[in-house]
Amino acid sequence: MPLNRPVGNMLGSVQYWLEKSVEVLTAGVLVAEVVLLFIGIIARSVLHSSLIWSDELASILFLWLAMLGSALAVQRSCHMRLTFFVSKMSPRAQAWAETLAVGVTAVLLVMMIHPSFDYVEDQGFVETPALGWSGMVRALAVPVGFLIAFVSCALRLMHHKKSDILTVAALLAVIAGACYLGAPMFTAMGQSALPIFFIGLLGAAVMTGAPIAFAFAIATCAYLLTTTTTPVVIVVGRMDEGMSSLILLAVPMFVLLGQLVHATGLARVMVEFLAALVGHVRGGMSYVLLGAMLLVSGISGSKTADMAAVAPVLFPEMRKRGMQDSELISLLAASGAMSETIPPSLVLIAIASVTGISIAALFTAGIMPAFVLAIVLAVVAWWRAGSDHVATNRAPIKRVLKTFAIAVPALLLPFVIRTAVVEGVATATEVSTIGIAYSLIVGLIIYRGSLKWHMALPILVQTAALSGAILFIVGAASAMGWALTQSGFSHDLAAMMTAVPGGATGFLLVSIAAFIVLGSVLEGIPAIVLFGPLLFPVARQLGIHEIHYAMVVILAMGLGVFAPPFGLCYYAACIIGEVKPEVALKRIWLYLGMLLLGLIAITFIPWISIGFL
Repeated sequence: MPLNRPVGNMLGSVQYWLEKSVEVLTAGVLVAEVVLLFIGIIARSVLHSSLIWSDELASILFLWLAMLGSALAVQRSCHMRLTFFVSKMSPRAQAWAETLAVGVTAVLLVMMIHPSFDYVEDQGFVETPALGWSGMVRALAVPVGFLIAFVSCALRLMHHKKSDILTVAALLAVIAGACYLGAPMFTAMGQSALPIFFIGLLGAAVMTGAPIAFAFAIATCAYLLTTTTTPVVIVVGRMDEGMSSLILLAVPMFVLLGQLVHATGLARVMVEFLAALVGHVRGGMSYVLLGAMLLVSGISGSKTADMAAVAPVLFPEMRKRGMQDSELISLLAASGAMSETIPPSLVLIAIASVTGISIAALFTAGIMPAFVLAIVLAVVAWWRAGSDHVATNRAPIKRVLKTFAIAVPALLLPFVIRTAVVEGVATATEVSTIGIAYSLIVGLIIYRGSLKWHMALPILVQTAALSGAILFIVGAASAMGWALTQSGFSHDLAAMMTAVPGGATGFLLVSIAAFIVLGSVLEGIPAIVLFGPLLFPVARQLGIHEIHYAMVVILAMGLGVFAPPFGLCYYAACIIGEVKPEVALKRIWLYLGMLLLGLIAITFIPWISIGFL
């Protein structure tokens, strides 16, 4: 966790000032990226003059933002981790596992620093067409990010027990030695060696709490160094390629938009209007929660941000009306899974990035499946509310109209965003900047008092850290997917999936089961980045519409992400709702089961996904 103030010793002071320096630098890069994109929109749509250099500069700033953000995520422990198994250990074992997680991260960074400088040198032969800058200006972000992250890891390790550091170092040295000595045997094994690295080594790293992105990268490097002659600089290049797609620039932009929607009070006034409108009917507050998740999902694109915007506003009132904590968490988690396809979902953006599918088509297709699942959950909520519902008076029409009038500027935000894309004012990548500008204007002028200037740096830092964690895992998964492809695994997987009994139907059902499992273990974005390029070509070969297949796998992953005991977002829902995870374990299964039935209906009725394309 970041330090709040300098401590007396020199080590603490170095750590503090390093974190503060990275925070300010990264926040500055993020602001520059937002301003650049917004200026590009104004130049093209208002002045009718395109800035030919803007895309090049945006690409340069984007890689710097991704690498500095990933280093910031290391400092703030924001990288995605599977903590289920570690949480079952004793406090002493948990402390050792934390040392191991930091050690694995440090080892990967050490392996990447020198090749990353080689990569910078290779990029020196590239020159940007419009700006005329050397490619080294952009590529230098990679080693700088790795160096900052490594120094941060080293400083963190100095706070751990020496005995833990020594045992972790010994364990990692034994594993490295085993890889080195076993290299001839692993090379002779061919594809049979894949499970050793991508199930054994990767699985062990993930289960012991190492950041998933670093587990991906270290398994990939270990496989390539042990069984091939491929240099690690290739991994660096593949990570850069995976992180640098301009489509992914929407990730930090929409994460920032989600932060602003919460900070400016837009989410609060939306929820207050919906509560006044339908809060009095049986299950009314549940409908409000579902409606709020649909609205906010269309703005923030992040499930955690969605839940954090809605739950603190709604839960006190829902508890007051008799709803149990187990029901609240079950409904919150299920609504998160329900709204996975609402644009601008980060998973939709990731699919567009790795498969080449039109992001505009994905945004259009994602709305109807979410509404179908919302109706399914509304039916369950109505039935469940029978025993818990406390009758309340209908809100006076005067109050409904007043809350509506107050909420109108906030309710217009999703329509402003979508209209800007449809009318061609901005691309799906740029449009978030219009939402950011709109939120700032509405928040500062209309909903005055919610947003304070002192909140700016924390919002920017949180956005950069979360975005860096997401982008780094996309890069690591891209490198891992490339290694699997080069090994011939993708060809074998395609052949196996094509041979599934039942043709397209069997393939869809197997995909649902596979992505539920993948979503629970890897979370949505890494699973899509890793397996999307392998499975989407198979779907096309079997005659399945790629947009329809995208909706099916996203919703299947959503079920896995929010399903206990492994789903990471289930625990995020519990943290946001301030409820212990075991409280909702019994009640959530009905909601998830009904979502699965809704998903099967969407699977066998393709029109729901592609009817409006």
